This record gives sequence, structure tokens and C-alpha cells, in this order.
Amino acid sequence: MRIVVVGSGYVGLVAGTGFAEFGNTVACIDSDRGKIDALLEGRIPIYEPGLEELVRRNVAEERLSFGTDLAAAIEDAEMVFIAVGTPPKEDGSADLKHVLAVAESLADALRRDTVVVLKSTVPVGTNDQVHALFLERAKVKVSVVSNPEFLKEGDAINDFLKPDRVLLGVRDEPGRAAMRRLYAPLQLNHDRLLFVDPRSAEMAKYVANAMLATRISFMNDIARLCEAVGADVGAVRKGVGSDQRIGSKFLFPGAGYGGSCFPKDVSALLHLAERHDIDLSVVRATEAINARQKALLFEKLSRQVGPLKDLRIAVWGLAFKPRTDDVREAPALQLIEQLIEAGAEVRVHDPAARATARAALGELAHRVIFVEHPYDATVGADALVLVTEWQEYRSPDFQRLSAQMRRKLLIDGRNVWSALEPETLGFTYEGIGLGRR
Repeated sequence: MRIVVVGSGYVGLVAGTGFAEFGNTVACIDSDRGKIDALLEGRIPIYEPGLEELVRRNVAEERLSFGTDLAAAIEDAEMVFIAVGTPPKEDGSADLKHVLAVAESLADALRRDTVVVLKSTVPVGTNDQVHALFLERAKVKVSVVSNPEFLKEGDAINDFLKPDRVLLGVRDEPGRAAMRRLYAPLQLNHDRLLFVDPRSAEMAKYVANAMLATRISFMNDIARLCEAVGADVGAVRKGVGSDQRIGSKFLFPGAGYGGSCFPKDVSALLHLAERHDIDLSVVRATEAINARQKALLFEKLSRQVGPLKDLRIAVWGLAFKPRTDDVREAPALQLIEQLIEAGAEVRVHDPAARATARAALGELAHRVIFVEHPYDATVGADALVLVTEWQEYRSPDFQRLSAQMRRKLLIDGRNVWSALEPETLGFTYEGIGLGRR
């Protein structure tokens, strides 16, 4: 099939590359000339394991191309995906200006019957709004399909090529037939396609992310209780997660969730509920708990050392999760801001997210020391705070840390060092919800 993907950010680039990997001819279009120039030069604007290899192979085999001219790209397109950003407004609702701008451009430019697919995360009713726009302005028949993405950053390629399900909100047979044809390569072993109405597809995306966020916040709340009563949240998690009705995923306590999806989608779902006079009290609590959790590492550090002025604090991990350079809503950034405000010297390391963290911190970045090697951050440090559980941090050289740190204090925001028992090596160790060790 001949496909155009509008938007070459995280969702658009992964989806476009994945469709090309299926054998389709895909043009990824973006209004950001700098981003397109980088892609044409073989530079991938996001860090996602496996993506660079797939992009290069499909470009070399002439199935994948990049450009800025939408009108030219859609001349012979059978299907157009809208995968532009829907950032939150000040009130928490999703900003649809980019989605609607693309839809308007398509309505004016399409010269053949086309399937337009909403891949962006959009509020309930957006499909209807876009469908009405095409009915009013387009000179051809346009089928509007909702196909929300469920990609995990750090494992997006595997998620796209081997999804649990493909959710499709369709309103007519041309849209249904086109999506069956597009996703046929995924149907060889079992049926992964779930056809629903567009509003249910839009709603399901928000509900899925809110449900996962709720599990995280619930366990972070339970971790606080475990500390108070002397229980080990790790043992509690295993005891609870072994129940097949519950399962073990998303039950790990930590420093709070971040990224481009959970915070934004939880906020958008709350805004949608408020518009309809529905009180989603569980979702509100999820958001509130997460905000509180992001301050926990600073609180634990302050309790251990007192005033932080002029102390040297090492931070391992800047991205909101491992295997990505995404620092949007990352707990590490809030911690860094708190440390700087308290007068501490901050030295940080991350395998992939140093550049994105610099950009996100803005003017504060010049007050942070970014190092190339994790142990460079810990020389003369009064404490080491683990925020992101990258593989290379999981089994550190404690003897080296002991020799070069000024004070042997470890704050473990992901409990990855708990089983290594650093206390036996003379460290003061604090995790999340570990009770009395």
C-alpha cells in the first residue's frame, strides 16, 4: 500500500517505519525542516532501540522516505495517518490544533477517495469532528478511522511488530477493509484486530494509560505504608502479583511515572470527565499521588543529610524510564531543580538522555555538571541518587563508590540495589517501601 504518515515524532516515525517494514511504500511528512533534514542524513531524532537499523534498511530499499511537502506526498496515497502531537493545554485538556490543521490541509488537497487514520492520542469525539470537517470541505470520499497507538518507549519496535492487539475505531466498510489489508501481516498467527466504534477506540486509549498509571500510584501509596509498618514492598508485590487475577506488571514502586503519555492522558481524561460532571476520584488520586511521589527522593535525601547547601549530589538516570532519551515529566528533572534550589552541587549521568535533559532544564542546565561516565558523578559525592534503572546501574562497583564518595549514602529510587544489601558494605541505604532493614 502507498501510505503517508504526517508527523515524524515518536509515534509517527515508529509507525511509518513499521509499515515500511511490512513492505508498504511510506512517506513520512513533517513541517519541521530540521527534523526532516536530520532524517535524510540518517540521523534519528529520538533514541529508541532498534529504530535506527529499521529506518536505514527501509530507506535503502526505497520503501521509506521523508519530506515536508504534504500535497505532493498524498497525490497517490491510499491511506494517510495523522500522528502529530496533542500537547496539554493549561487546563489539562488536549490541544487539537495540529490535528485539525493537518485535517484541513488534507480536506483541501485530497483528489481521490482516501482513508485518513487518527494515530494521535485525541479526546473522545475527535473522529466525529474530523469526519464532519471532511464532509464539509473535501471533494472526495474520506473514511476516518481511529487507530490509537499502545507503544512502550524503549520497546516500541517490538510492540509495533508484535502487538497484543490493534484497536480500530471504524465507521464504514471502506475504512474497515483498508485496515484489514494494512494489518494483514499481523494476522498470520491469530486475530489481533479489534474493531469498535471511533468513540470507544478514543476512550480506550485514555483508559488504558490511566489504568496503568493507577497501578503505579497505588503501589507507591502502599510503599509508604510498608515503610511505616516495617513491611518490604518487594515481598508484598510478589505476594500480590502472583495472583493471576492481578498479575505482576506495573506493580513496582518508584519515584513516580513520567513520559509523554501517562501524565498527559491522565490529565486529559480528568478534564473530559469534568466537562461531563463526572468525578473520577480514583484517577484524581492517581495524579495527586504521583505528584507527591516525585518529591520523595528529595525528602529522603534531606532527612539523611539535613541542609543540602554546598553538598555534592550525584544523580544516575535522567530519562523517565530506561531505553529512551525522553525526559518529559521525568522525576529526575524535578529532583535536580529541588537540589539546585537547595544550593547543592549536582552531577548527573544518563546513557542516552543528557542532551534532552540539558534542553529541558533550560537556564538551569548551566548549574548542572553532566558527566560522560557514571562514576565521574560520584567523585567526592555526599550521596548518590538512582532515579532511572538503566541496566548499567543495576550492579555497581560498591568498592569503587566507597573509595571515591565523601559520604556513603545511597538513595535508590527503583529498589534495584535492595537485594545487593549495600548496608553490609558500610553504606547507608534507602529504597522505596522497604520497611526496617
